[in-house]
Formats: sequence, C-alpha cells, structure tokens
Amino acid sequence: MNIKDIIESKLSEIILNVYQLKDINLEIQENKTEFEGDFTIVTFPLVKQLKKNPESIGVELGQALTEQTDLLESFNVVKGFLNVKVKNRFFMDQFKAVTEGFSVIEKKNSTVMVEYSSPNTNKPLHLGHVRNNLLGFSVSQILKEAGYDVIKCQIINDRGIHICKSMLAWEKFGRGETPETTDTKGDKFVGNYYVEFDKNYKKEISELVEQGMSEEQAKKEAPLIKEAQQMLLDWENGDERVRNLWSEMNAWVYKGFGETYQRLGVNFDQIQYESNTYILGKDLIQEGLDKGILYQKEDGSVWCDLTDEGLDQKLLLRSDGTSVYMTQDLGTAVERFKQNDIQKLIYTVGNEQDYHFQVLFKILGKLGYSWADQLYHLSYGMVELPNGKMKSREGTVVDADELMQDMHDIAKSKSEELGKLEHFTEEEKNANYENVGIGALKYFMLKVDPKKKMLFNPEESIDFNGNTGPFIQYTYARIQSLLAKAQFEQKEAESTDLNQSEKELIMQLANFKTVVARSAETLSPALVANYVYDLVKTYNSFYQSNPILNHEDKNVTQFRLNISDLAAKTIRKSLQLLGIETVNRM
Repeated sequence: MNIKDIIESKLSEIILNVYQLKDINLEIQENKTEFEGDFTIVTFPLVKQLKKNPESIGVELGQALTEQTDLLESFNVVKGFLNVKVKNRFFMDQFKAVTEGFSVIEKKNSTVMVEYSSPNTNKPLHLGHVRNNLLGFSVSQILKEAGYDVIKCQIINDRGIHICKSMLAWEKFGRGETPETTDTKGDKFVGNYYVEFDKNYKKEISELVEQGMSEEQAKKEAPLIKEAQQMLLDWENGDERVRNLWSEMNAWVYKGFGETYQRLGVNFDQIQYESNTYILGKDLIQEGLDKGILYQKEDGSVWCDLTDEGLDQKLLLRSDGTSVYMTQDLGTAVERFKQNDIQKLIYTVGNEQDYHFQVLFKILGKLGYSWADQLYHLSYGMVELPNGKMKSREGTVVDADELMQDMHDIAKSKSEELGKLEHFTEEEKNANYENVGIGALKYFMLKVDPKKKMLFNPEESIDFNGNTGPFIQYTYARIQSLLAKAQFEQKEAESTDLNQSEKELIMQLANFKTVVARSAETLSPALVANYVYDLVKTYNSFYQSNPILNHEDKNVTQFRLNISDLAAKTIRKSLQLLGIETVNRM
C-alpha cells in the first residue's frame, strides 16, 4: 500500500468515527503548489453533509490525522484544502517496499488469449498492421506483468478470392520467377502479383466497357475474375496443381512475415490458418437451427435475428451452403475455448469491425456459451501519415518494412547531426540506430489511446526532447552512465532527510504497479507510455537539483544512487511492456 492509499484509508476511518459518515472518499492529490506539504486533501465534499465551512473541516481532519496516526509531521489549511506533510520515514519505508517488491508479480490464476496481426497472405504487412501488432503485443506484455497467463495468437487469412488473384497473376505473368531469383522478400513478391492482377483486371474492364458493356457487368464478365473464381473452386475441391501452387506461394509469404515480425519485435504462441478454420462453425449453425435460435429462409440460407438486441438480421450460411466470415469466427471462438483453458479472449482489430464483433458476441451468447461475456474487442483507430491515407490494391500502401527502415535511417541522421555516437563502432552505431528508430515508432504509436485515430509523423517521433521514445531511452542511458561511473553496488542506505524532489520521485516510482494494473484493466498501453514519460521528467528534475557523486555525505550518495537504479529499472520495465529496447549508451 502506498502512502496515498494509507492516508485515504485513515481518512475513511476518521470520517466514520468522527462524523459517522460511510463511504466518503476525499480526493487526495500530490501537492504541486507553493504551500508546504506532500499531499493536498480536498474537503469540499463534506461541506454539504456536515454544514460546516471547508476551513474548519480541514483543521478537524488535520488534527485527527495528527492525533490518531503517526503519519504527519505537520499540516496547514488553505481555503478548504488540507495540505499534509508526511514524516520522512514513511517515504523511506515506501522506497524500501517498492524496491523489494519490484520483481514480484501476484498471479491471477487466469489465462487470457490475445489475438492480433491476422494478415492476408496476398500482400505484405502495412502501417495499419504495425499499430495492430504493437498494440496486441504490448497489451499481452502488460497483462503478464499484471499477473495473468497470456496466450498470444493470430489467425492467418490464407484462402479466398484475394489469394487466388495473386496466384493467377503469378501463373500468367510470372515467367517462373521466385523471391530468390528476383532477390525480393517473399510477402512483397506475392503482393506485387496482387497489384499486377488488379492492373490487368482494370484493363479488361475498360475494354469491355468500350465494347458497350456496363461497368457493373464488365466487372463480373472480365476473363481474369472468372479465372480467379474458378481457381478458388478448384482449391476448395482439392485440385492438386492449385493446392501445390497455393502452398508454395504462402510459404514465400510466411517467410517474409517472419522477418517483419522479428524486426518489429513481436511473436506468437499459437497460429491458426483460415484454410483450416473456414469449415468450423457449420455444426454450430445446425445446432442453432435445432434449438430454434437461428432460422432458415426459403432459399436455404440461415440467419440470426438480432433486431431485439438493437442490431439487424445476420446471414450465417449462404443459400448454396457456403459459410461467411461470421460463421468462421463463431467456430474459431468455440474451438479456442475447447483447445485452451482460457477465461478471456481479446480481439485486436480496427474500429471498422466494431459492428461485426457486437454481432459475433451476441450470437455466441444466444447459442448458450457462458464465456461469451468474456469476449472483448480491442478496437483501435486508423493510422495516417502526414501525406494521407493508405491504399493497397494500387500498390501505394505504407509498407511496414519500408517504414521501419525509414525509422532506422532517421535515427541515424539525427544521431549524426547531434554527434552522439562518435566513439561507437559501426556495429554499435547500427544497433543503436535500430533500437532508437524502432523504439521511437513503437512509443509514438502506443502513447495514443487505442480508441483514437492517429497521425503518425516519423520525423516528429524521433526527437531527443519531449514525449518521445528517444527522450526516454536517453534518460535511461544517462542513469546507466551515472551508475557505471559510480561503480554502483546495491546497498541499503540509512534514513536521510528527503527533499521535495526525492519524495516526488519515490511517489512516482510507487505508482508503477498501480499504473500497470489500470493499464491491464483498460487494455491501454498509453497509460504505461505516459507514466514512463512523467517518471523520466521527475527523474530529470531530481537529477538536475541534487548532487549525487560529489555529495559530501556518502550515505546520501548511496541513497541517491539506489533511487537512480530503481528509476532505471522502472523505465526499462515500462519500455519492455511497450516492446521497446533500452540502450546503455547514446
């Protein structure tokens, strides 16, 4: 329990005993004013109930806290605000408790599955996937730190008409080339043929329109789309030639994806493939029909009526018996709970799919699955660059690999400009550019609340001042330099008189686990990102105003090195929760 919680608990007792009022929680703020005191207690909520002025309530509470606890050194009341100065030893005890408990994780005995990434195998990962992956991975890390067991998973969309378009274009225009013969990353290689299909398809549509056909009809009658549809039928019928080509081209893509994931620093515990899951769900449909939960139309299609839930009627099985995405998602959810002992399932998917997940969760609830209320859609806003939105079929998508390389190059340019790495080897420099560049990308993406649409500015993200990844990494490196220079060893320091900047830093460090718990509860890495930024600002203020190595009292030096070490560990842990590497020198 931190000092703030102790004060809150004692206040509740006093208010109950003195005023016989239950469930009154007064707001307690860390004191940032010029008035003496470590915390400010807002007394105004008691004014109406007690029919007293706020100043007298403040005095009564201050006196009661002084008499009934050993917490306070002094207090003062200013216009109804009770400012309390806590005894030095409580801060020292707080620091000791935070240091000892830093690596302790209280297990929740609950397993959460987090789904993220889930790309299509017809194109490389793009900027939208970057936010998705960083968000899903960071949420997984935060949930682990909060005591949950976590299974990170993705489902790869490896079948369908879009995949056949890439395959057909390669057959027609590829002349037998491969990623190896063209020295092209596998996912980009296949993505190029998706673009090639679209280019030739549009050409065929134009020719048919010129011959007098309507554009709508031309889109259906173009030879390429008919061949792609036939290829999909052949795939579903197990045609050996099509299946072999599909396996080969998907293998190229998976290799490419793997390289991107590695550089992005994300990974998975389980991978599912739509080619295996698309048949799931059909048994559920029959079960729903038997129970009268679903209904069948005259054409044979199966629907779920959700109008009573404020939604619409949802198609679950086409008249020809083929499934839709909703059918597959129903089956996949059931399969995941069958195969894993999980208590919660989180889908990290953009907010354009909000309605889809509302429907999915409602249908699973209607089908009688008790865990349906433990499904959660981690909905996030789209990402744009300053030069506009992304497009995919025209080949102008913001490529994830190119974005990461750009970040590396910008980090290199800025570091050279500032002359920060003059004494590094080339290998050390490159590692530093990578950590700073990718760290800047991750921090900038994650410091924004997931629900918000965001504008990502690569240049702005790599700034060694302000609310950025490099600023935080630089502070960590500065502390490491200090500890190395001092040849630091962790030793207990005797109690010392703490100044305001030391107290503020202790309180900030004590908040770490609370922030992690809140971040896990809200599934928002932005809370951790902004916490570590505030911690770094607080540490820098402490560092600027307190002599450390040249202090005449060795005990004070030891304490300040101890608090610097804990600050560094907390910064490092916070960045790890965001998937960001630290650097010891910058």
